[in-house]
Amino acid sequence: MELLRADSLKKHFPVKKSFGVLPRWVKAVDGVSFSIEEDKIFALVGESGCGKSTVARLVLSLITPTSGKIFFGDKDISGLKGDNLKAFRRSTQIIFQDPFASLNPRKTVFDTLSEPLKIHRIVERRNLKSRCSELLSKVGLDSDIINRYPHEFSGGQRQRICIARALAVNPKLIVADEPLSALDVSIQAQIINLLQELKRETRIAFLFISHDLRVVHYFSDEVGVMYLGKIVEHAKTEDLFREPLHPYTVILLASAPSITTPAAPTRRAKDIGEVSSAINIPQGCPFHPRCPKRFEPCDNIVPELKEAKGRLVSCHLWNPY
Repeated sequence: MELLRADSLKKHFPVKKSFGVLPRWVKAVDGVSFSIEEDKIFALVGESGCGKSTVARLVLSLITPTSGKIFFGDKDISGLKGDNLKAFRRSTQIIFQDPFASLNPRKTVFDTLSEPLKIHRIVERRNLKSRCSELLSKVGLDSDIINRYPHEFSGGQRQRICIARALAVNPKLIVADEPLSALDVSIQAQIINLLQELKRETRIAFLFISHDLRVVHYFSDEVGVMYLGKIVEHAKTEDLFREPLHPYTVILLASAPSITTPAAPTRRAKDIGEVSSAINIPQGCPFHPRCPKRFEPCDNIVPELKEAKGRLVSCHLWNPY
């Protein structure tokens, strides 16, 4: 069943204007549509600044879209207030990128984990400590750390505490915004295995945002590739990694680091220059100034996101205008 659906989401931020200059806008998200089913993992990938984290904040109703709608179940979340908004907050949680900044240094582990339990009145006060101990056990931590402070833990341990906090209210959807990027590689493997195990046990859906394509390949069911605020390719994970169709996806996958051997030499992506500004998005296909396969219509006609070979692709090579 469909848990969350985004329809034509846009989020444009105003740029501070000077006297006599027309107002300008950063088109952080510019017409993004996708859906997430129950017990599924949808990943968003792309270069820094392409709009992935803005999509996350829109999904969580932390910011208001310029246009477009987000449905959680059959409810439009933009109109939620009061108890309905509180119920939505309980159903969706987030794991932040930086475990060092996302924990209050003045609060103990018990304070951090018990706060959502108190706000949503999930357990009685006399049972708070035992419930917090259960949450710590779920993420592989001992209950004897419950009265300690964040500065006493490593990055991996802090991220486990953040995951326990997200699980406290039994959410249906977790938004994981680059949850591994601030961690050492060895710790990243432990955290992603933990998330995989928790997903099997709880059947929670994920919106997983990452720039690490290896992790996305291992962890996700479907992938949306973003470029300058738009999804340019949307496919099942195995299909996308086996046969990327959009030229940007091809280059993105080729740029991922890989282990080299004499039988499998290093693959190097061609230098395609810098990404265009989100303030002055090029006319036609946003990717055409960097695209090695561009041809006549790319300069002037914006390609639509249409079906091609069992997935959605926004490219004139696959969807002639």
